Amino acid sequence: MSEQENVVELLRDIKGLLSHTKKVMNVDDLAIYTGLSKSKIYKLTQLKLIPTGRNPNIRQKFFDKETIDAWLMGEPNLSDEYLEQQFNKQLLKNKK
Repeated sequence: MSEQENVVELLRDIKGLLSHTKKVMNVDDLAIYTGLSKSKIYKLTQLKLIPTGRNPNIRQKFFDKETIDAWLMGEPNLSDEYLEQQFNKQLLKNKK
């Protein structure tokens, strides 16, 4: 590995560490922070199973880091089967 590649890798590591100091995160930040996929985050958001910001004037989803930390420690059921069941229930509810 060249010295330039080492520097680039080090800068990526630093950028990742700095992203964990943000108070407010977007979906990309949250995916990196939690290790959850973006699709799982969107499903959780759709089902209102993950705490999000409440600003109706902003379409993009934002997440408060402290609230997410507390939510993660609450041991929510994030299994794919559970999320699919909840998502399907919501779809059926919306069709009626």
